[in-house]
Amino acid sequence: MKLYFNVGYIVKAGETLQLIIGGENKTIHTHTMFYADNGLWKCEVDYFSKSISYQYQVVDEKGHTVRTELVQHHLNFPHNYKEFIIFDEWNNKNFPENYLNNKVLYNKLHDFIPEKNTILKKHTHLFRIEAPVYNLDWRIALFGNTASLGGWNYEKVIPMSQTSFGVWEVSVDIPENEYIQFKYCLYDTKENKVIDVETGENRFTPANSVSDVLQIVSNHYFKFKAYQMYHAAGVAVPVFSLRSEDGFGVGEFTDLKKLADWAKETNLGIIQILPINDTTANYSWTDSYPYAAVSVYALHPQYISLEKLDYYLPKNLVEEYNLEKISLNTLELIDYEKMIKGKWKYLKAVFDTEKDSIYKDRSFKKFIKDNEYWLVPYAAFCVLRDKYHTPNFNEWKTHKKYIAGKISPFFTAKSKDYDASMLHAWVQYQLHKQLTDAVDYTHQLGISLKGDLPIGIYRYSVEAWTEPELFGMDFQAGAPPDQFTELGQNWEFPTYNWEAMKDDDYRWWKNRFKALEQYFDAMRIDHILGFFRIWRMPISAVQGILGYFYPAVPIVLEEFKAWNIPFNFDRYCKPFINNQILWDYFGDNSAKVLDFVDNNHDGTYSFKEEFNTQRKLTIFFEKNPHGALEEQLISLCANVLFLTEERNGETVYHPRFNVYNTSSYKYLTESEKKVIYDLYHDYFFRRQDHLWYEKGMEKLPVILNTTKMLICGEDLGMVPACVPIVMNELAIIALKVQRMPAENIPFYNPKHANYMNVVTASSHDSSTLRQWWKEDPVLTQRYFNQQLIQYGKAPDELCPGLAEIIMKQHLYNDAMLAIFPIQEFLATDIELSNKNMDSERINNPAVFPHYWRYRMHINLENLKEKHSFNEKIAHWVKDSGRV
Repeated sequence: MKLYFNVGYIVKAGETLQLIIGGENKTIHTHTMFYADNGLWKCEVDYFSKSISYQYQVVDEKGHTVRTELVQHHLNFPHNYKEFIIFDEWNNKNFPENYLNNKVLYNKLHDFIPEKNTILKKHTHLFRIEAPVYNLDWRIALFGNTASLGGWNYEKVIPMSQTSFGVWEVSVDIPENEYIQFKYCLYDTKENKVIDVETGENRFTPANSVSDVLQIVSNHYFKFKAYQMYHAAGVAVPVFSLRSEDGFGVGEFTDLKKLADWAKETNLGIIQILPINDTTANYSWTDSYPYAAVSVYALHPQYISLEKLDYYLPKNLVEEYNLEKISLNTLELIDYEKMIKGKWKYLKAVFDTEKDSIYKDRSFKKFIKDNEYWLVPYAAFCVLRDKYHTPNFNEWKTHKKYIAGKISPFFTAKSKDYDASMLHAWVQYQLHKQLTDAVDYTHQLGISLKGDLPIGIYRYSVEAWTEPELFGMDFQAGAPPDQFTELGQNWEFPTYNWEAMKDDDYRWWKNRFKALEQYFDAMRIDHILGFFRIWRMPISAVQGILGYFYPAVPIVLEEFKAWNIPFNFDRYCKPFINNQILWDYFGDNSAKVLDFVDNNHDGTYSFKEEFNTQRKLTIFFEKNPHGALEEQLISLCANVLFLTEERNGETVYHPRFNVYNTSSYKYLTESEKKVIYDLYHDYFFRRQDHLWYEKGMEKLPVILNTTKMLICGEDLGMVPACVPIVMNELAIIALKVQRMPAENIPFYNPKHANYMNVVTASSHDSSTLRQWWKEDPVLTQRYFNQQLIQYGKAPDELCPGLAEIIMKQHLYNDAMLAIFPIQEFLATDIELSNKNMDSERINNPAVFPHYWRYRMHINLENLKEKHSFNEKIAHWVKDSGRV
């Protein structure tokens, strides 16, 4: 079988195009193409299969890859032809057919049946276009300049068959021997007419006068207009925040079905939740933090419904359970410790009572076998965590170091840990069943689920125990100072060893995405900046201010000389302390600080060895409280100009964030101040961008090509210039939170959002709209007049009418998704808005650890019955074109 490839592409001098056949676990064959004319590249291939996957790449004169298509081409060949001329187009990741052909589309078209496209021996051309169409009444059709293509007559367009999700084909006999111009159009099957033609110039392809050769015109990028693209509105609410009559003081997976019912009533197409992985470390309220999972696979037991287990509660516990359930359900906020203690009490009771039946359950056995790669170490971890009363495996008496062969006996019947291990496995099985049931129900309603992928892992997690080589256990991840906190954030997570992950082609990440894809149609990647660079602190640091970007192009010693900076390690890299600084920090308590510092007898002081890091001070203060002195001493540790990093046996340097605001900087000479300020700006705003672009493009395409979820990136904070470029190239949807603009403006106008955006008024990390309204009266007044176009003085409280205007501004725009926290929906109704608005905030990033305990103040069952409210929301969504 002969394949003649043709693709148009403009390259630079010395560059060549290559055709790569195979990939995705198939043998790769590389063919060098030759340049014909008019930007057309050609090659001839002998091929012996009825289907092919391939991609193009550009190489320079040295054979180095310059650019590769991030999405493969796929073609099927009819049996009645032996030769095929293929006219291709470069396939970009950010073409709609690639980022919209995802699980959201499959969910919308869950009854889809592929259509057959008949290709006869007399046909000269096969036209193929990838175009995901979400409207069930629309089809793609073809017409062109020749009589056989309808002569540009709208009444004679040729309907195409959808042979696969978003793939439209039609075979045509074009006898005319002339240059063919054509376009694709949208045909409405209800109205039986063309409703729109793709924009831009005509497409074209040569005539085919050779019998027994089929010409395949393989097109990309159907030129949709904005209204033809997928748009949706959604609700964001953590599962734990759902309130229903069936709950046990916390939202459960089964409550998602009731939320989906409400979403259906209000025309909402997507439900967004927070991470749902198990975070059980200490069985205390600190475990409520959903971004510190002890396993990236295991689901959190708090989400299990005790009433929907495969087995009933023992009769002697039913009354006790009902009383406890009523007590927990009447609480305004989650009592995490009582709730989780109660759930485990009843889970163990059911398991102990029904153990014999559970062990015989074939479906349970299959679940263990299918998931043993993560389930066995997870269950063993839980058993050992509970046995030694700590998740810190470094403190366990046995199994400090993970050895698979020594853990597998936990799942043998003779082991004393067998029942405990099986309990944790069974709970995961029940959670999986309940979540899968909720997902299936939600999908049947045509509603999609959007999950949340935390950027970090918990320091004492299953993954850190089993694969420590994949993580930087000597470091901590966090975020630089921002509008949430002047001191930055220290999440205390280990960083990633990206080099080790790259060595096995990011297996760890691919498996993680595949696990999430079981349940979710779309995914929010938390802090996507972490795939470009992370804010890294040494273990010795407590505050995020003592971090630096990694990877980064650091400052080396020779640079200080080149910048004419009189570098002195002790002055620049250790906390600078003089008498005035002591007074500024401690006032009348300055004398008490002398217990922690040495006098250098030159007007300066240095921390004593036993107190010279924030971590040492923190550990000391845990046993020896010193009141207000503690925080100030810890902050004084950060009064440095540069942070050090050991790299390949050499010390390199990073400017401390906001170095020009430190007391240390204040006491430099004017010439030092200027040159260090210039070096600071070079480091943060110039020299890193190319490196971070390379790092993002190195990992994100490989990882994201393993999933069919729609990917959104949380790109808030200090965003490097390369991040929007990469996100656009990879078609990752960006997040626009109105009060957290990337630009130097007070608030973002959602009407400026482009299609590849998710717009929202608030996030789980921010105050609610009603709280924000009261935070800064000057800003609120400006927002009231300039953004909401209201006259006069802004009211003291955000009333439902203004909340409605804000919501509509986010609905009526070109952004793909408009997703609102449940609190903002309720704020548009005087009856439904929570009287205690301060109980509605989910998280405050400036407070760590924070108690994540928000619950809706109204039951989902009652919310579904609020017909006038639901009809109002449904009208807004439909009228804005998001149905």
